[in-house]
Amino acid sequence: MSKTLTYPFGTVSIHNHYLVAVMNEGITVKPDFNLVLEEIVEANFKNKNFVYITHRIHSYSVDPNVYFRTSQIPNLIGFAVVIGNKIRLDNIEVEKMFLSKPLKSFKSLNEAINWAETLINNT
Repeated sequence: MSKTLTYPFGTVSIHNHYLVAVMNEGITVKPDFNLVLEEIVEANFKNKNFVYITHRIHSYSVDPNVYFRTSQIPNLIGFAVVIGNKIRLDNIEVEKMFLSKPLKSFKSLNEAINWAETLINNT
C-alpha cells in the first residue's frame, strides 16, 4: 500500500507500517494539525502499529505542544526525523522532551524507513 495525500500544509505518503510527512516551506506545525494526523491514522492504521517519519526537506517551525497530543496516539510506536543539518539536529534534542514515544533523527529517508521497519518487526 502506498498513496500520497496533499494538504495545505504539505504532503503525507502512506505506506504499510509508516507514513512520511513533508511539510511546506515556512509553515508552523501547530497542535490542531493533530486532527489531520488522527484522521489519517483512523483511515490507514486502525488497530495497526505505525511509525511517523517527518522528512524535513523544507525549513519550517514546530510548536512543541504538538507532541503532547501526538504522544497520545496509542498505535504510534516511533517518530523519525530525517534531516542533515547540524542546527536542526540540535533542535531534535528539544523536541524529544515533549514526545513520549521513541524519537530518532536520521540523515537519509532510507535509514528512517529501515528503523521504522525494525520497530514494527520488534512489536
